[in-house]
Amino acid sequence: MAPAPSVSSSITARLEVQARPTAVSELTTAIEAAGGIVSALDVTHSGHERMTVDVTCATRGEEHAAQIVDALRDLAGVRVERVSDRTFLMHLGGKLSIESKVPLRNRDDLSMAYTPGVARICEAIAAHPEDARRLTIKRNTIAVVTDGTAVLGLGDIGPLAALPVMEGKAVLFKRFAGIDAFPIALDTTDVDQIVETVCAIAPVFAGINLEDISAPRCFEVERRLRERLDIPVFHDDQHGTAIVVVAALTNALKVVGKDLGAVRIVLSGAGAAGTAVLRLLLAAGAVDVVVGDIEGVVHVDRPGLAPSLRWTAEHTNPRGVTGTIPQALVGADVFIGVSAPDVITGDDVATMGPDSIVFALANPRPEVDPDDAAVHAAVVGTGRSDFANQINNVLAFPGVFRGLLDAQSHRITDTMLLAAAYALASVVTDDELNPTYIVPSVFNPEVTTVVAAAVARAAHESNGTRPADDDA
Repeated sequence: MAPAPSVSSSITARLEVQARPTAVSELTTAIEAAGGIVSALDVTHSGHERMTVDVTCATRGEEHAAQIVDALRDLAGVRVERVSDRTFLMHLGGKLSIESKVPLRNRDDLSMAYTPGVARICEAIAAHPEDARRLTIKRNTIAVVTDGTAVLGLGDIGPLAALPVMEGKAVLFKRFAGIDAFPIALDTTDVDQIVETVCAIAPVFAGINLEDISAPRCFEVERRLRERLDIPVFHDDQHGTAIVVVAALTNALKVVGKDLGAVRIVLSGAGAAGTAVLRLLLAAGAVDVVVGDIEGVVHVDRPGLAPSLRWTAEHTNPRGVTGTIPQALVGADVFIGVSAPDVITGDDVATMGPDSIVFALANPRPEVDPDDAAVHAAVVGTGRSDFANQINNVLAFPGVFRGLLDAQSHRITDTMLLAAAYALASVVTDDELNPTYIVPSVFNPEVTTVVAAAVARAAHESNGTRPADDDA
């Protein structure tokens, strides 16, 4: 499936062109003939004979952008002055900054914000450590921690190259939940070092968001951090994905009139995301789940079964299915892919049961072409923004952490994750629900508030916590 032109690969070309009546139409025609999509055209300077034009267009990537620029250069009377990649421009200098919340206008301000007044705050926290949540940035700050070993669809690119993604995650936290998040990219893949480092910096934070750490190490990192820290530890690749999948499936099953406990589910992917999706599906009431990976269906008698898959084998596949994922798909009601591109085809979807549901979430290329799947499935969802039903983690993690911070929770449980999933599903009302609208937009203003409230309620019930106290 060839990618469509995207704003994520958009460019702005500054051109000097002859001032003739057909100049603008020649530019747009050349770009569209080369497969680009013009999104803006501005004349920034004009003279009697020449004018300067800034043209912005979406492309399919760097190679395609170069082809478009070459097509512009070939036009008579056109000179390309410079070309800017809009995404690179957005990232210049990073996407984050730190700003003071308090003014420093005079000596009085300085004396309260810093010495000597700050000593009183230090002494108060030393006497009552729990006051750190009330009197420092700990109240509303989380760490986004990675080792750069499983970044998006890029894989093991290291901590430095992972930093733009961690910055982006922090931007999303701020935009959608008002949470101050800071990226922590660790230059180690050793589980012991990761755990010790995070524990050492934890006093600053009210929560830890693990990100893009490869399986199976991510399971051990999360488990040990949860044991040692008194703040919630959330692995977004696992739990964020699981929340949104369960929310989307809850609504998709409403559309087709089926019950979670009665459907047959095939889950492609047994890594971090797949395992978390599986656990939350089982917690939600799923019974018949078959899990597959690159070596086929996971079952207890599979030769060479990895130790990390033993739990999965023992808790799934009640009918004893063997073979490949396409073979397991025959007669199934639901396919959920959190694995790799082109795992199944449209013909495989055709073998599923009536009114089937397909969630193909691998990015940027899903497990099956969504258009091919839609020929046979009643509901199709992807992780992409250019198809209906985008099942994206950003629908979950801002609200989840907002709720955890508001409740001053010290941990996160399956009950809280399920509360988040059902709350997210509820944002789409029965009047709105249809096969192409099973999850809300990431910009729906209710998403964060509804999910946060549900998580906070669940946290209060399970932890006996209280809302944050603003009194000094």
